Amino acid sequence: MKLPEQFLNSLKGISGFDESAFVDLHSKNEKLTSIRLNPFKKVELDFNLDNKVDWCENAFYLNERPAFTFDPLFHAGCYYVQEAGSMFLEHILRSSVDLKQELAVLDLCAAPGGKSTLINSLINENSFLISNEVIKPRSEVLEHNLNKWGTCNTAVTNCDPQIFSKLDSVFDVIVADVPCSGSGLFRKQPEAVNEWSLDNVNLCCTRQKRITGDCISSLKPGGIFIYSTCSYSKEENEMQVEWMLNEFDLELVEIPLNKNWNVITTDLGYRFYPYLTKSEGFFCAVLRKEGEEQSDHSKKRKKYSFEEISKKEFEPLKNKIELKDNHKLFLFENNYKLVNTSLFDFMNQYGSNLYFKKTGTTVGELKHKDFLPHHELAQSIYLNSSFTRFELNKEQAIAFLRKENLVAKPEKGICLMAYKNHGIGWAKVLDNRINNYLPKEFRILNQTES
Repeated sequence: MKLPEQFLNSLKGISGFDESAFVDLHSKNEKLTSIRLNPFKKVELDFNLDNKVDWCENAFYLNERPAFTFDPLFHAGCYYVQEAGSMFLEHILRSSVDLKQELAVLDLCAAPGGKSTLINSLINENSFLISNEVIKPRSEVLEHNLNKWGTCNTAVTNCDPQIFSKLDSVFDVIVADVPCSGSGLFRKQPEAVNEWSLDNVNLCCTRQKRITGDCISSLKPGGIFIYSTCSYSKEENEMQVEWMLNEFDLELVEIPLNKNWNVITTDLGYRFYPYLTKSEGFFCAVLRKEGEEQSDHSKKRKKYSFEEISKKEFEPLKNKIELKDNHKLFLFENNYKLVNTSLFDFMNQYGSNLYFKKTGTTVGELKHKDFLPHHELAQSIYLNSSFTRFELNKEQAIAFLRKENLVAKPEKGICLMAYKNHGIGWAKVLDNRINNYLPKEFRILNQTES
């Protein structure tokens, strides 16, 4: 891989940058694969987990990359394939935030969902996460990945970040993994080398200022702001942090590091170089908004249109889901939705400001007094055990995910199709056939595991 001379010159003098080591690394065809396990869906995987990722509890490197598309547990949301450096977010959150508290968290540029599923794994069940993505097709991927994770305390919004400037002092934590020039991913995505230019770096800087500037007002006093990129350019990293410190009432937060991790500490953040860390290129900084902390994120506002269903309306659902004390059920566009109380309150306070792509878990709908479960419920951790289940072997699970004819004999009626006790979809079993209810957009189209 030939790296642009202009790019290499722009990095000279930056803390931790070693040009010869950098160029040598990028001349090799080495690629890392790392995954993070879903703590809500524990299971024995069909491949080996090798070395642990030091800064993330449930994360591992793989010596060989499996064909994830042909792993039913991937489709069931039992793990997420994520770059190891970006998993440093877990260490940041554990070091800077009291995760035992009820938190309101915003993941501002959230697609495809790696950081959102990580955040969701760490916050408690009384907290909630708003995962935003401005580009509609990417927001749909984000929605799918959060649905697979299985919890009901997340929502996906499809909004321009500017919208969040209208929400005053709402969030305890904001994570902004902003769009960047992508130089940190050159090894992983060699085609990105040809797209790099100083003009693109400058364009990204302008966009980054707008994105971060738009959301700072929605952070509570005392709240934590986490800024990150997958770029090496100081213009997109330290210079952006310096601008934020000068422009807003923010202060830097120091994060403790294990020296064996080889993460480079600069005056304004933390840098990951792949010849030092077992990761791709990554930068992050942690800031705190000055002012006294607020313990209650609820505000008195006119209520929106979400109303909890009555006990009578809940009757058809009582044996379908595990409803906890901090859960709310409401009806939206003929579908029953399950959320936790804090997310329900947030939606009623700010629903008129935001466009929601996903709210909690879609449970299902009633059709002619019969309950038709939604695909999201198949992957939910709140699914009641009273549902008829059929345990598929791997060959049968792949056939189901391809929507091929299934050689199996489940019980008649609506049936949860599962692999290693984790739901991958629904089917209706009739006398002479099985109707596969897997949404067509989730169907495996590949014919081989290459």
